[in-house]
Amino acid sequence: MAANAFDELKWRGLVYDCFEGADELLGRGPVTFYNGFDATADSLHVGSLVPLISMARMQRFGHHPIALAGGGTSMIGDPSGKSNERQLLPREQIEAYVEGIKKQMAHFLDFESKTNPARLLNNADWLMTVPLVDFLRDIGKYFTVNYMIAKDSVRNRIEREEGISYTEFSYMLLQSYDFLYLHDQLGCRLQTGGSDQWGNITAGVELIRKVRGGGSAYGMVFPLITKADGTKFGKTEAGTIWLSAERTSPYRFYQFWLNTDDRDVVNYLKYFTFLPQERIGELAAATTERPEQREAQRVLAREMTEMVHGPSALARAEQASQALFGGDIAGLPGEDIQDIFAEVPSSELPKASLEGQGLNIVDLLVNTGFLKSKGEARRAITEGGIYLNNRRVTEPTQQAGVSELLDGRFLVLRRGKKNYHLVKVQE
Repeated sequence: MAANAFDELKWRGLVYDCFEGADELLGRGPVTFYNGFDATADSLHVGSLVPLISMARMQRFGHHPIALAGGGTSMIGDPSGKSNERQLLPREQIEAYVEGIKKQMAHFLDFESKTNPARLLNNADWLMTVPLVDFLRDIGKYFTVNYMIAKDSVRNRIEREEGISYTEFSYMLLQSYDFLYLHDQLGCRLQTGGSDQWGNITAGVELIRKVRGGGSAYGMVFPLITKADGTKFGKTEAGTIWLSAERTSPYRFYQFWLNTDDRDVVNYLKYFTFLPQERIGELAAATTERPEQREAQRVLAREMTEMVHGPSALARAEQASQALFGGDIAGLPGEDIQDIFAEVPSSELPKASLEGQGLNIVDLLVNTGFLKSKGEARRAITEGGIYLNNRRVTEPTQQAGVSELLDGRFLVLRRGKKNYHLVKVQE
């Protein structure tokens, strides 16, 4: 482990930019710092893991983290990184989103520590109560319009035909006020965030320095993660990878990390896991020398799935990941089965046809459209190439009954190693 939090983040490639003196600040002793998370959905996504895990690293070095849920700023919408105006969300929906992301933050930060417990706050508690005229008089006077439009998040929008509303234009002031409030109330001296937040963070640092004087506030930003193939990190053909198991199943979450490109995997091990430098070096060597074994990807998938979803979900995800390679699928929940076989051909079958003595396996193969004829089905069974629920069918006279159903509603047919067909059994 590095000597201090800054050196650790630096080695892992997580310091994109920072104010002069931030390294010394983090090296001297415990510092109270905060990172904001706007509530734009009921779950955080994998992109949120960079600041969350970085906060956890800093806490392990003795610093005091504040996770700030943006119940107030989410009412306005951050223009950073957005080409168009955000759709304003109802207050009740934002409050529900805040509750959702609060629970997820507890997976990463230690709120029970006796020495430096993390704190979880909601900026709605102060932003929703400050009078408008007081805010403009006490905060707005420190910001010139020229200063604000020079920020990338604002300038990029002004240059577009749609422009930027006064609502989103004011977001910078609100985030700056957050920092001032936390600085005054809790002694917070450092704000962190993604590199797209640099303009908002510098505005807050400069506000504190103007209002309170001296170099009492600092900012540091993490890189926005990119992929070697040019596609967006955290996105797949199926959509965004969320931290919520309801939005992204543990199996799909595991598969996301398992499918990491060789060119990205070592960096991801640095960014997202707590593995030490020596172990990451070993995995980097394995990727170079034995890339076909994908050892680094398997370690990454295990580490991330257990961190976000827990050991039991990891065990299920690993079992599910073996299903397409002939692994045991008995006992898997229906949701996992649907996830695993979402891309394979499927058909429907009435449950009544499996009741009683069941349905002859040859008829099942033909009736579902998996094989074209009974002759083809018998030959395939005789040659040992047909599997029901990943168990080889040995006789053409075998029956498939209700007892074979997975989760009471699925059958999985396979021919050879990779030719699958999912049967959805209907009541």
